[in-house]
Parts: sequence; structure tokens; C-alpha cells
Amino acid sequence: MTDLLTIGAFARLARLSPKALRLYDETNLLPPVRVDPDTGYRWYSPDQLDRARRVVQLRRIEMPLPRIRTVLDLPPEAAAAEVRAYWEEQEREWRAKQELAGFFLDRLAGKETPMYDVSVREMPARTLLVASEQLTADRIGEFAAPLFAFFGGPAVPRPSGDAGRPFLRYHGEIGNDSDGLVEFCCPIDGDVSFPEMTLSADAAGREAYVTVAKANMMTALGAESLHRWLTGHDVRADWKPRQIFLCDPGQAGLDDPVFELAVRLR
Repeated sequence: MTDLLTIGAFARLARLSPKALRLYDETNLLPPVRVDPDTGYRWYSPDQLDRARRVVQLRRIEMPLPRIRTVLDLPPEAAAAEVRAYWEEQEREWRAKQELAGFFLDRLAGKETPMYDVSVREMPARTLLVASEQLTADRIGEFAAPLFAFFGGPAVPRPSGDAGRPFLRYHGEIGNDSDGLVEFCCPIDGDVSFPEMTLSADAAGREAYVTVAKANMMTALGAESLHRWLTGHDVRADWKPRQIFLCDPGQAGLDDPVFELAVRLR
């Protein structure tokens, strides 16, 4: 134990607080190499300083602890790709916040903000496979990505064209601090079933929709455009927005269409 560092000494060298080290132990991000069985006192190895300093660096860019643990357990090339992907997400969020702030400033100044063009289409009656979960906004990706990857491919028979695209359906406003019901819906063609997914009938009807590019996918302008169009045309809608992905956002350019936001018209 002579080569080990007390929690206080390790905290000073790592530029972390003992409180942070206790949290990182509880989350298995940076556990001590030894815990005294009688006192519960933590001891760290000097070899852990490099990992601790990387934690500090990643926390400075506000990376969540579970994602930091993933990054630190990856080989260097994969870790770099994960950090790059995270930072691109942060840049998109920042651009979205800039656009939203500009939208409110324009409204306060009496300026008209350009809206998305709204289109209307007829959708046929369909049978949907549905998986649902209560989610905060920051958990939608981990819920939806594997479902889109599987059900968006050839493994599941689906109707052709627009009617066959899987989508997310939102049953209320959600944020990073408030959750709401989110459904993943996959239209199917034929007798198909999957464990833990329910079958649901989707009636034929018209839907209004806007197409959103990657650069704007984090903004609220899609929903605002639909609201304004509905009000201007004196049309009512079932306000459970459907997010219909057209491609993998990670593979798209900033100007590429990424998803459609649609609402069913009454």
C-alpha cells in the first residue's frame, strides 16, 4: 500500500475534488484500487491519474458520465470517433439554440421568421408494430437508433413508399428534464410479430408535413411551421407529431433532408 495515494492526495494531483472521486467510484467510472474494509477509506494508484485527467477533460466539454465511461474503455481510434460524434451533436444543439433565440428575438422585434413549406398527402390504412417508452429528450437516440437500424432494413416486410417508413410518435412535450410517451412505429405488410411490440391500426387519412435538414433538426421551427399553417388554413390536427426519418443523420450533410415532421389532419 506504500505506493498508493490517499483520496486527498490523488484528488489534488488529478485536479478533482474528493466528492467527485466518490461519485466516479459509485458510477464505476474511476473506482479506487483499494477500499479499507474497516474504515471505507479509498486508495488510488498513480497509474490511474491518466484516466482521471481524461475524465476532467471530457467533463469540461460537458460529456455525461456514462458516455465518458464508454469513451475511456475504447481503443484510441474508436474513442476519438466517439468524442468527435459527441462534439458534432453539441454543435448541432448550439446552432439549434441560436436559431431558437433568433426566432424569439425576431418575434419580440415584430419581424417575420421564415417558416418551412408545408405539404399535405394522403396516407393509406396500415398496421403498425409499436414499441413505447417514457423518455426524456436525451434518451430518444438510445431508444430509437437500434429500432430504426433493424426495422428500417429489409428484415421486416413493409408497405412501399412513404407509407412504409418507420417513425416516432410523440404524445406530449418532452425535454432533458421532463419525460413523455414516445412510440416507435413500424408499418408492416403481412403477418408479422415481434416480442415486446404491440400491433396497432393506423387509419387512412391526410397528414400535413414539413421536411427538415440536418442543420435544423434540433430546432422548433418545424413544429412552429405546422402550427402556423394549421392556424392560417383553419384546419385541426391530432397533435401527436410523427418524426419520419429519411436517412441516418450521422451520414447526412448539413443541408441534406433528415426527417419529416407530420401531423394527422382531422
